[in-house]
Amino acid sequence: MVDLKTKRDMDQDQDASPAEALLAEANRCVACGLCLPHCPTYHLTYSEADSPRGRIALMSGVANGHIPLNEKFIQHMDRCLTCRACEQVCPNSVAYGQLIDGARAMIYAHSSAQDVNQRKKNGLRDFFERKLIAQPARFDILRPMLRLLTRMGLLSLLLRLEMLRKNDLAQSLLFLTVRNLPGTLWRRKYPARGASRGEVALFVGCVARLIDTETLLSSIQVLNRMGYTVHVPGKQTCCGALHQHSGRIDMARSFARQNLRVFEDSGAQTIISTASGCGVQLAEYSSQSGVGFSVPVMDISQFLDGLEWDAISFKPLVRKVAVHEPCTLRNTLCASKHLYTLLQRIPGIEVVELPGNERCCGAAGTYYLDQPEFAKSLLDAKLQAFEHTGADCLVTANIGCALHIANGLVRKGINIEVLHPVTLLARQMRIK
Repeated sequence: MVDLKTKRDMDQDQDASPAEALLAEANRCVACGLCLPHCPTYHLTYSEADSPRGRIALMSGVANGHIPLNEKFIQHMDRCLTCRACEQVCPNSVAYGQLIDGARAMIYAHSSAQDVNQRKKNGLRDFFERKLIAQPARFDILRPMLRLLTRMGLLSLLLRLEMLRKNDLAQSLLFLTVRNLPGTLWRRKYPARGASRGEVALFVGCVARLIDTETLLSSIQVLNRMGYTVHVPGKQTCCGALHQHSGRIDMARSFARQNLRVFEDSGAQTIISTASGCGVQLAEYSSQSGVGFSVPVMDISQFLDGLEWDAISFKPLVRKVAVHEPCTLRNTLCASKHLYTLLQRIPGIEVVELPGNERCCGAAGTYYLDQPEFAKSLLDAKLQAFEHTGADCLVTANIGCALHIANGLVRKGINIEVLHPVTLLARQMRIK
């Protein structure tokens, strides 16, 4: 879990303006350059302006009024993946994640910047964010219709339409929907099997509740089998990460307040997330909104790895599995080691680390939509690394990464399964 004591709240001074709060944190950067070798975008451009220390210098210049908030500034801020690899090597523990969010909030508040952001959006993207992401329960309404379309084979045909073939967002969503046949609506409570060990609450997110149902159902089944009752609060909403990282801080805080209320009412002892990107956002609510959960927020792999497994038997699996570590799990939650220890419980399995795990895959929320050229360069390197492993399966702990990588594999004509580690565990536990 994120050590929130190491994160400084940039808003803790009630009298400080956003610019003053940003400057206070930015001034902690000593410009040593240790972050440069770890920054994916710096490796793509070798430009100081696309490195963490370069971006911090630009942020300070804008906050001080020494340089203008223009399209060039916006471009360098937009190119940041928010992978936060720089935080892991910073000798002064600069909270870069908070800085880049603060810079994007300044951009969003700037009228000309809003025009730039609006030009980047197409009609489908705008509808998707306003009508579905902001109200994720509507995804559940779509499930029966998509289930029927999938069974009739019509959803696969939609993938071939020229209008949708050229839209990365549509391709990604439809592709994973075909792969993850939607089931029924979520129940509010899934009782433990056997002796009860406790109660947890599952965060189902927004997109994941529609296109990553196998991961969510596998998590519920494994947790039930391990003796945990699983609550799925019905009024939970988007975690707010996409809004936080695009500068829409007020909307992100609104989502945080709603989630805090409904999960606290569940009475669960732990909040479980299956998507590491959402998990980071939930775990950092206290530094973003001033109030956090009263119970721990944990990634499913971290939670499961801490349990007693002696009574559980697994069906052998003779398969080579490559493990992709999402940036949010590796750099922020610092919990990627749990993916390996969990998978190695399966007899016969060969678990290998995906080379280059320290480098972002390029998904980064909506980054692959906003910065397609950079995202493609990072993805191509990731796909090449996967091919070198010789593995016939790839696991990752974040839906955004899974969506991005799976789409890349399909476009290369590589028929490889991309799934969450908990899904593999559930399959080998003979859970139905």
